[in-house]
Amino acid sequence: MSLTVKSLRALRCLWRGWRCLSSQGGAMNVFDRSMKRRQKQWASSLLDSDKYDYIRDEVGSRLADRVYDVSRTFPLALDVGCGKSHIAEHLSKDIVERLFLTDISDSSLIHQVLKPDCVFIGAMVGSETLYELRCSLQLAELEREGGFAPHISPYTAVTDLGNLLGQAGFKMLTVDIDEVQVHYPGMLEVMSDLQGMGESNCAWNRKSLLHRDTILAAAAIYKEMYGNEDGSVPATFQILYMIGWKPHESQAKPAKRGSANVSFADLSKISKLQTDHQKTNEKP
Repeated sequence: MSLTVKSLRALRCLWRGWRCLSSQGGAMNVFDRSMKRRQKQWASSLLDSDKYDYIRDEVGSRLADRVYDVSRTFPLALDVGCGKSHIAEHLSKDIVERLFLTDISDSSLIHQVLKPDCVFIGAMVGSETLYELRCSLQLAELEREGGFAPHISPYTAVTDLGNLLGQAGFKMLTVDIDEVQVHYPGMLEVMSDLQGMGESNCAWNRKSLLHRDTILAAAAIYKEMYGNEDGSVPATFQILYMIGWKPHESQAKPAKRGSANVSFADLSKISKLQTDHQKTNEKP
């Protein structure tokens, strides 16, 4: 049986789709971890790798601010995915006495190493990250090739983050959103910096080839739709910050259902009494 080039491509797509949908330990296997490791190793080997650290440096500073917001001194802390230690430089021993750094760790390690009543503080990119690049590439591929494939890794939606933290066993959750917008000369510079950061797409269903005319069309669409008056283009990084506490019996707990001694229906009566009292005081 002979296979055409189109048949081979179809089989390859089916294989990638199966790898994407396959599960390991009940979790969706979306990313090629070995590819991501190679991307990061290549990025760290660059002689000018420091010039690609601006997003991580900025997020590290903002994440450290959230550590200071927790009015407590931590005798021990672990920085998972530390990279070049973008957070440690912003922390003092008054807040964190000892800090361990690691850049490769199983997702379950975060919760298992925490003592009861200890806090997990993290940051990750959200689903609106690089929406300008994603939209431009999709429109260009639709126009030039009649369809599009994902060229940017999928990101977590803020609506899912609370559920993920809860499933991991954390309590007293706090999630907030921030944005970092960087301006570039053009789309090609955006893609070049992403490669330099080691943050290229590593999903199993990624497309290995992007045609030159599609890239040029996407760059033109990018500048037309999102370009600034000075000729530059923005790239938006949505950052999701999260705080979760490992449960402990000393932590505050919600009151039992039905234990309230004031009804919400009585709130309108309180407001009415305050209004009547104010009118009485205003009488001559």
